[in-house]
Amino acid sequence: MKPGKVRNQQIYRATNQVRNKQLGASLSKQLRQKYGRRHIRILDGDVVKITRGEYKGINGKVTKISLDGRVAIEGIKKEKIKGDKVDILIHTSNLLITSFIFESLSI
Repeated sequence: MKPGKVRNQQIYRATNQVRNKQLGASLSKQLRQKYGRRHIRILDGDVVKITRGEYKGINGKVTKISLDGRVAIEGIKKEKIKGDKVDILIHTSNLLITSFIFESLSI
């Protein structure tokens, strides 16, 4: 099989269990030293900092997680022409976890 075809099966046609594990983000330097890990899975309620893109430098709490690798962050919304406000989804690779809800839990 061609490498591209294999990659499509692994990434785009993955089951929900596999996609669930792909939703990780890097940890801040303090959390890396404390837990000895470089990245961890994002959960609702984690506090993250955006490291790239238009919203770089903004801190916020994760409110919604999409299985395509993107999350919605509290306070970041876009206004549509009709006046509705919708969440902006940001890819997990552009986030840095500063604190998470289960910090007391051992990893």
